[in-house]
Amino acid sequence: MKTSGGLGLRGETQSRTMTIAGIMSGTSADGIDVALVRIRRGSSRDDVPRLRLLAHVAVPYPAAVRKRILQMMNAREASVAEMSRLHWRLGQLYTEAVETALRQHPMRLDLIGCHGQTIYHQGIAQCYLGSDVACTWQMGEASVVAARLGVPVVSDFRPADLAAGGQGAPLVPLLDYVAFHDAKRNRVLQNLGGIGNLTMIPADARQRDVFAFDTGPANMVIDAIMTEGFGKKYDAGGTMAARGRVLDAVVERCLRQRFFQAAPPKSAGREEFGREFVAGFLAQCRKQSKRPEDAVATATALTARSIGLAWKHFVGPALGHATTDYIVAGGGVKNLTLMKMIGEELAGFGKIRVKTSDDFGMPAAAKEAMAFALLAYQTWHGLPGNVPRATGAKRAVILGKITHD
Repeated sequence: MKTSGGLGLRGETQSRTMTIAGIMSGTSADGIDVALVRIRRGSSRDDVPRLRLLAHVAVPYPAAVRKRILQMMNAREASVAEMSRLHWRLGQLYTEAVETALRQHPMRLDLIGCHGQTIYHQGIAQCYLGSDVACTWQMGEASVVAARLGVPVVSDFRPADLAAGGQGAPLVPLLDYVAFHDAKRNRVLQNLGGIGNLTMIPADARQRDVFAFDTGPANMVIDAIMTEGFGKKYDAGGTMAARGRVLDAVVERCLRQRFFQAAPPKSAGREEFGREFVAGFLAQCRKQSKRPEDAVATATALTARSIGLAWKHFVGPALGHATTDYIVAGGGVKNLTLMKMIGEELAGFGKIRVKTSDDFGMPAAAKEAMAFALLAYQTWHGLPGNVPRATGAKRAVILGKITHD
């Protein structure tokens, strides 16, 4: 399928209006989101881009692929052959997801931004083979996508920020600023994917004033417990958590862990909250209750209280008690029990209005894919995509690598 009119090399075309497919598959590994986005910028490099979502399509991973991804994440051992095969298979699946989106919403693409599937992320340097090393790895071969779709692909966004001294995450704050900054209102953007992250945008803020960090697990621990205890991918609507009893001692013990107490910048993934964390979490829950729904309720409360803790220590002191829009996106928006718990946690911190990104015209499930469409646009035009105050990088840098068709 050829969908590009042939942009050629980046230096040959600097179109300020582009139609871009953003591709995102998150740490929950439930599937692929494709956002078809039109992005326009004014005549100045300093102009804030304008985004319009044209369509959003979600494509679930085949069950066998999802199982292998989850096994590969934070695996103690994996063969080189298996890693290579999965890397190329994901390239095929990303291509097919874009093809599905274009069949449903025919249009000409100028560019694709593909985040890839995070298999390992270590934002803080640790000693390895005699030197301190920070690293990240997103799978999904961009050459497959570019060749089959006939469109240049920007991928591998995180390493440039790591190389500049950042943690490679979070990278959504640029979209948060572009889409939600307001001259008169404080806004906090909370994403509830596998991992939770928030972006704080004070009223009348400039991009350099944006502050962001990961808050801890969002759906990751909940989903793992649902899979083990009930054979389901997630707690639909939060109904299982609503039936359970929160084991407060377990939550309090978890929140004493280093990640929750550490000051930003900070980022997390399955390395912090994957299978080892879940095994320990379940062992603690089972000492107090044999009911699996209590473990689900406790995991849900952990997400909510970690957000409350982040607000108490890092957000509240910066924003004070001024009226703040708390705008939520990600799959966790559909978990009504989680949303209720978050609302209760934030109730004591001032005038906070809990909303979803849908209330502002941005579907919650499409937001992260839109973010990587925007980052691809920035890269194509030679513009930075990271927010150093969010990632801890020493400077703003151009993110990603361009693969031509």
